[in-house]
Order: sequence, then structure tokens, then C-alpha cells
Amino acid sequence: MFHKSYTVPGVCLLLHRHGWSPQVPARRAVQRDDEAVATWVKETWPAVEPPRRRSGPGPSSPTRPGSR
Repeated sequence: MFHKSYTVPGVCLLLHRHGWSPQVPARRAVQRDDEAVATWVKETWPAVEPPRRRSGPGPSSPTRPGSR
């Protein structure tokens, strides 16, 4: 709307400045179905999860990749 962008730490700072805090539920929902959650994690999440980055050597210099 205002064509501005913020970093996550910047948003966190603004929210804390206005009195917001992270909220965690005191207990689990009564309607929670642990079996359905486990099925979703096993079947659906792998299709949604982004691929992992390959582990390996990177460039020796971040500004000049071919400087080995």
C-alpha cells in the first residue's frame, strides 16, 4: 500500500515499540487431531518444502567467484 519494505528484525522492533509481544497458547486445542497432523507432515509437507541447498565448497571470495 505504501511501497515500503521492512526486514523481520525491523518489524519486530516496531511491534515491540507498540506493545506487541509473541504469544504462545497456554495449551493445545481440544480439536487437535495428532494423527491428521502426522499424516500431513509425512505426505503433504515434502511437496511444499523447498529443496535443500547442496552442501559443498563455495567460492573463495564472495566478490570474485573464480579467484581460487
